Amino acid sequence: MDRAWIECASPYTAASIPSPTGDRTAMQRRTFLASSLALTGAAAPAWAQSGYPTRQVRLVVPFAPGGTTDIVARIVAERLGPGLGQPVIVENKAGGGGILGATDTARSAPDGYSLGVATVSTVAANPAINPKTPYNPLTDFTPIINLAATPNVIAVHPSFPAKDFKTFLDVLRKNPGKYSFSSSGTGGIGHLQMELFKSLSHTYVLHIPYRGAGPALNDTVAGQVPMIFDNLPSALPFIKAGRLVAIVVAAPERLAVLPDVPTFKEVGYEPVNRMAFYGIFGPKGLPKEVVDKVGAAAKVALADPNVKKRIEDTGSLIVGNTPEQFGQQIAAEFEVYKKVVQTQHLTLE
Repeated sequence: MDRAWIECASPYTAASIPSPTGDRTAMQRRTFLASSLALTGAAAPAWAQSGYPTRQVRLVVPFAPGGTTDIVARIVAERLGPGLGQPVIVENKAGGGGILGATDTARSAPDGYSLGVATVSTVAANPAINPKTPYNPLTDFTPIINLAATPNVIAVHPSFPAKDFKTFLDVLRKNPGKYSFSSSGTGGIGHLQMELFKSLSHTYVLHIPYRGAGPALNDTVAGQVPMIFDNLPSALPFIKAGRLVAIVVAAPERLAVLPDVPTFKEVGYEPVNRMAFYGIFGPKGLPKEVVDKVGAAAKVALADPNVKKRIEDTGSLIVGNTPEQFGQQIAAEFEVYKKVVQTQHLTLE
């Protein structure tokens, strides 16, 4: 396999991560008020004049509760609501490896009252493998902000006969087809990254797709599936509790929360060393004033010490970039996974 095309710089290695009114008296009052409003309007951004939002905002998470996407979304939504002046209600809409929830966002009215959480699975991996995806990730959405970047991890049940990468690889190579792995769904980042690892390592492990990381984790922790390729935040509590064993992580460097676990780059599989992301987007045609206000409120939320700590405690990195930067990241990841699918001849069958 030609690695050159996939060893492109991760979007997180670029400088995209920020370090974040009758009588004369009445006439005089009216004149003063008009002047004040004019000055205020001139100084305020456009969204401040529109009044958006005037009611609650819906934030669609395209996976089941309990996964990393859900965790990050709920942490940010708690602080995003006060920033917007209206409640932000998280709604889980799982199915199709994230396609169902992303389709809901794509088909929503472009008024800012129905937004979605964009992930690598929904805007890159899944559209790359599924030609019937009912949206174009590059033209059917309005990127707003990438909230966080998250390492991924291969973790095994404690009963698995390997606790380190070298032994893990040896077991897989000696037992092709004997073991299976769970993921958040067919075409998701966990599925395609594991397929990439399998192709590079010349191993064969059966894929067991679920309707989100939460259900996949439940069965892996219960021992019904021996391993999982998952985003770190959802798997980390089980790793810390000894109910899963981390084997290798996809991250720029070793993680403080898992100092003894090597990265894919360290073990010789750098093309797999890509992180997930969690951003906010809306349907195409979203007004700039909405994009600006949601983006500004999200940056305020990410700067909140409590929010920042809770996200970083999961092993994730705060991003908080611009709509343009987020759009470029989506395009870059989509291109990577299109080439993974083409090179490895992957299909949904």
